[in-house]
Order: sequence, then C-alpha cells, then structure tokens
Amino acid sequence: MNRVFLFILFLFPTILFAQAHEDSIPVNKDSLNKFAATKFIAKHDSSLQRLIQANYFLNTKGDPIAMKNIVRKKTTQDIFFSILLAVALLLAFFRFFYARYFNNLFRVFFNTSLRQSQLTDQLLQAKLPSLLFNLFFIITGGIYVYFLLRYFDWVAPVKIIPVMLACVICLGAIYFIKFIVLKFTGWLTGFKEVTNTYLFIIFLINKIVGILLVPVIIILAFSEYEIVRSAVLISLLLIGLLLLLRFFRSYGLLQNKLKVSHFQFFLYIVGIEVVPLLLIYKGLMILLSKNL
Repeated sequence: MNRVFLFILFLFPTILFAQAHEDSIPVNKDSLNKFAATKFIAKHDSSLQRLIQANYFLNTKGDPIAMKNIVRKKTTQDIFFSILLAVALLLAFFRFFYARYFNNLFRVFFNTSLRQSQLTDQLLQAKLPSLLFNLFFIITGGIYVYFLLRYFDWVAPVKIIPVMLACVICLGAIYFIKFIVLKFTGWLTGFKEVTNTYLFIIFLINKIVGILLVPVIIILAFSEYEIVRSAVLISLLLIGLLLLLRFFRSYGLLQNKLKVSHFQFFLYIVGIEVVPLLLIYKGLMILLSKNL
C-alpha cells in the first residue's frame, strides 16, 4: 500500500510537468496548413508538367524561337481592294433597291426591237435609276481605263487615286458633253424624238458595259500577268462588239426617220464619238506626263 502511494506521488508531478511543457510549446496551425497545401500543389503541378510535356502540339522540348514583330506596310493591293469593294457594294445596292429596273435593263438589251415596247417606256420613265446606273458606268469605265493605261505602261504605278479619279472625271466629261451636244442638235433641227432614241440606245449599252466591267477590273487588279493579258484582250473585243451593236441598232431605228446611208451614219459615228475620245485621250496623256 505504501509502495502504491509513493508511486502515485512520483507519477503525478511527472504528468503535470509534461502537460505544462507541452502547453508551453507554440503550435502554428497556419504553417501546418501551408505545408499541406504546398505538398498538394507540388503533387498536382508535377502532373501538370508531365501533361504539358506529353502534349505534341505544345512542343515544350523543342528549341525556343524568337518571333520578330514586323510592321505591315500598305501596298497598292490594299487600295485596289478598298476601291473595288466599294464598287461591288454599290452594284449590290443598285441591284437590291432597283431590282425591277435592273431586270428590265437586260430584257430590253436582248430585245431586238425597241419599237412600241412597254419595257422601254418603263426604263424611260425611271429617271433616278437611269442616272445612278449611268454614274456607275462612269465609275467602272474610269477604273477600267486606269487599268488599261497601267497595263500598257502609259502611267507610272504611283498616285493611284489622283490618276484614277482623273480617268473617271474625263470619261464623265465626254458623255456629259455628248449628251448636251445631242440634246442641242435635236432641239435645233427639230429631231427631238430621234435624238432621244439615239441617246437611249447609247446609255443603254453603256449601262450594260458598266455592269460587265465589274469582274473585268477585279481580274485586272489582282490576277497574274498572263490572266490580265487575256482579260484585256477579251474585254476590248467585248466592248468593240457592243459598240458595233450600238451602231447597227441605232441605224436600224433611225434610218427611216433620217434617210441616211450606212456610210453617212458611219462618218457621223466617227466624227461625234471616236474623234473626241482620241482628242481627250491625247490631252490626258499630256497632262499625266507633266504631273507624274
């Protein structure tokens, strides 16, 4: 009994001392949490690294390559793209809002006889669409003339916008002067109906040419030299055929009213249409040679 009592007395202070010593040791719970989190991240980070290294498309084992930042410079192709995109959108706008006029335009063009045609009367009454399509012909025709001058090396490939704008203005001036002269001639001679018919045929063919030139100028702007050469040849032949068609159609409608022969009408066409074009072309070449 005494031994048990002495053992309890000896053991109790030892337990108290150990408990007090344990309480005196500071325990940082945050450090334990950080250690566990670090261990968890390291474990998953190693798995992520192995996954990245195994990815063929990332190619982490390859040699690093420095990518140089090159400043992109504007070229003539950018200018042509913007201009031709505007032309295509303009044609789409006219086609959408004046679909009836657009369809009647081709119906009348393929109609061999324009006498007593309701479609012809509808085209004559539509003043605003007629004006807009005439302006569209002036724009596409001027751009086409610019590409022809550039193809034959008659203008330098600089100052694109001023030269192209000069071509458009010159072509517009040609047909504006022609319109005024023919109107004045019809009023002076008393052949207003004949003059109006002839003007209708002229601008009808011009509208068709303006629409057909859209794919041509796109080819001339972006294609290779061999394709451009073929496009120039085909387009010139097509325009020549349309001018001949305009000549025969005009003569077929006006021969009974004017009482003129084929040769006299041909001389008129040469004098009123071909010679002014050649004179304006010569003046344009002189002007461009001085400014460029």
